[in-house]
Amino acid sequence: MTRSIRNRVDLEGCEGTRKSTSEKPNLAGDWLNFYLLIILYIIQGFPIGLSGALPIILQSKKMVTYEDQAAFSISLWPYSIKLLWAPVVDALYVKCIGRRKCWLLPLQLLMGLLILYMASNIDDWLPESGKPNLTMLITVVFVVNILSATQDIVVDGWALTMLKKKNVGYASTCNSVGVPFGMFIGSVCFTLLVSEQFNITYFRATPGTGGLITMKSFLYFYGTMTLVLTSIVGIFKKEKDSRLEDGYVNINVFQNYKLLWDVLKLPRIRVLAVALLTTRIAYTATDSISHLKLIDAGVSKDDIMIITSALYIIKFIMPIFVSEYITGPKPMSYFLKITPFRLIWCTTYVALIYYTPSMIRKDGLVSVPTYYYFIMGLVLITNEVLNFFLFLTLFAFFCRLSDPRFGGTYMTLFNTFYYMGFLLSNTLVLKLVAFLTFRKCSNNDQNTCSTSDLEKLCKTNEGSCVVSADGYNIVVAISLIIGFIWYFCFRNIIKKYQSLSASHWMINIKRPVTAVESCLIPS
Repeated sequence: MTRSIRNRVDLEGCEGTRKSTSEKPNLAGDWLNFYLLIILYIIQGFPIGLSGALPIILQSKKMVTYEDQAAFSISLWPYSIKLLWAPVVDALYVKCIGRRKCWLLPLQLLMGLLILYMASNIDDWLPESGKPNLTMLITVVFVVNILSATQDIVVDGWALTMLKKKNVGYASTCNSVGVPFGMFIGSVCFTLLVSEQFNITYFRATPGTGGLITMKSFLYFYGTMTLVLTSIVGIFKKEKDSRLEDGYVNINVFQNYKLLWDVLKLPRIRVLAVALLTTRIAYTATDSISHLKLIDAGVSKDDIMIITSALYIIKFIMPIFVSEYITGPKPMSYFLKITPFRLIWCTTYVALIYYTPSMIRKDGLVSVPTYYYFIMGLVLITNEVLNFFLFLTLFAFFCRLSDPRFGGTYMTLFNTFYYMGFLLSNTLVLKLVAFLTFRKCSNNDQNTCSTSDLEKLCKTNEGSCVVSADGYNIVVAISLIIGFIWYFCFRNIIKKYQSLSASHWMINIKRPVTAVESCLIPS
């Protein structure tokens, strides 16, 4: 920061800070704030879940190509680039409303209104038959995700002051419970409750009755609840005046961006950024496209979502069992041990997708045997356990590297690199699968079915377009090669980085100091 910024903490403030940090966490008197944070994180998680559910619904209706799926994947990009406007959200606010409330209220109100607008048009944008209006779906979901990503910045900041200082550690609990639950509602609940086949199979409804609830009703309900909850927060929840906080220093937008630039100038950060941007390339094809390929092979989207619900349960309980591995001094040692197994496990998806048609089809009709569900569940659940364990160790690594004076900025920066690498490669592999998939007409090898006119010609001649070379298998093979190259290139670098002392990640500049920093961070 600039040299004019000075430390504003006195000895009395230090004593108060030491006292607050030594107190044991106790949610007595903080329960309402605790539950409010969970609700805010649930609101944030719903658009993420919805962004994952719509591609599966579109694929199950045979309405879109993989190029269309690549276009839809862009709707999730706001979560990977929110760092670009995070300093603006943190620095600009209206004092009379509150530093966080002045952003939260309009963001969630707009989010609720957009979901209501989506509800009123969903039957036209996503009809039961015919071509969906992808342009409007992508546009609205993209804007909703911009609002949700910005709300994430706001709620993360508010969590640090909404809870008492001794209870700030519970903020991560609110996040880890609220966001996945919101994603569960937006993906699993949305997909199953609006599915007619799920209603017929499990509730013995008659064909033609539709799902337990329509898409329009589901979105209307969630949009209305968002508006109601936001109004309650606006009326009844008071925000602390940030100027009354210990060691408060007003940091402007320029200073926030300057801080980011200083972090990025650290040589090791730049190397780590490259590693984070490329670490998910090896798994993107299997993580993002496998569900779509299983649907193409004849597996019901409802069956996939039921197994997905079990994966959410694993995410809730798994941290309890792996905490001893991720809280140690070298969590990336476990990351490096598991990575080769994770890479090899990707091949089980290829085998599952290849043999699925022969296992679930009999005389041209889909009849899924019970043993197939066990095989599919084993592949999906094992993959998710490995994937989530790697994420937890990586997150623990981020915490160890982050300069404690600017922990929020560091963590946001690391997460941005990580998710940006995944989302960019996600769009790329979807396009590559479409580009590298070759088809031909069953009764005319000269007809490549590469255009809609050639497809119509094939059908006119009583033929069908069949896949001669599946781009999915090619992309998975290329991804695995890149994954092993990544492993051997960055293995020793990561081992070295996790052994470095915290001073190697510090920014030696003049900066504003808070009460906690002046008392707990050595000069």
